[in-house]
Amino acid sequence: MQAAVVPEPGADFEVVERDVPEPDHGEVRVSVDACGICHSDVFTKEGTNPAISYPRVPGHEVAGHVDAVGDGVDAWEVGDRVGVGWHGGHCSTCDQCRQGNFLQCENGEVTGLTYDGGYAEYMTAPSEALARIPESLDAAAAAPLLCAGVTTFNALRNSDASAGDLVAVQGVGGLGHLGIQYAHAAGFETAALSRTPEKESLAKELGADHFINATEVDAGQRLQELGGADVVLATAPSSDAISSIVSGIGVDGSVVVVGVPGEPVEVSAMDLVQTRGAVEGWASGHARDSQDTLEFSSLRDITPEIETYPLEEVETAYGRMIDNEARFRAVLEL
Repeated sequence: MQAAVVPEPGADFEVVERDVPEPDHGEVRVSVDACGICHSDVFTKEGTNPAISYPRVPGHEVAGHVDAVGDGVDAWEVGDRVGVGWHGGHCSTCDQCRQGNFLQCENGEVTGLTYDGGYAEYMTAPSEALARIPESLDAAAAAPLLCAGVTTFNALRNSDASAGDLVAVQGVGGLGHLGIQYAHAAGFETAALSRTPEKESLAKELGADHFINATEVDAGQRLQELGGADVVLATAPSSDAISSIVSGIGVDGSVVVVGVPGEPVEVSAMDLVQTRGAVEGWASGHARDSQDTLEFSSLRDITPEIETYPLEEVETAYGRMIDNEARFRAVLEL
């Protein structure tokens, strides 16, 4: 098989020939149809996580089908359409797993980081890491939903917002353009916040009821004029942008951070005290969360804006992602 490998931290990708892997007990082999390129792949590319060993195949937005089943696997059959996301498996025995917090497993695996991911024609994964992909979803469109999709969908559905509440999505990019669609489909009054006024028409097409140009107005003040946001989904990884929007939450409102900036976020304690507000974070989700995301996306016809590339152009595709040039998700088709 062909695989795009990072041979050492910071090195260029090498597209190499490897033996097709065999699934161990409790694992399945996935024939990869498409794999999204996520900004979190930088952990593997640059070696910024101590859990990585090299060489390593990145990729945690994997859409494909079951090619082989290891011993002890009863839930999956050859031919099943499946996806594998950031959550690459859990131990089921630690305290977090026993409480159902599988994503916070103390011994958890991360696809494309602790084991080889989807920048390859085949990969293996623990059976509990698989989500079923509806037949209506194209593989290339489904792939980004295994990270960008589940992150935004899961954050919104686990927030305190109810249908009709004001939900603001800060950033109209790889995460934000999906967050707007999910917010609209869930029945929220949806506001899109961006520093790029050219994105207004797209935001409205995706379902935004309001577009706030943060370069021309105080976004927090504008949200207060709309009644105060019950939830602000912060998707753009900018500390300044996140800090600036805390003033826009209403009573018992919250800023939910899903796009992680490199610097600390400064918050006005007065804004929080006056509103009983909060700034909180949300990670992506486990396999069942991913499947819920895929099923809801199929039900409501929610798809990402993607660019597709063959595996041999992985360096170009990754570069467009890292330079923020991709509109909005780069996907490898295998």
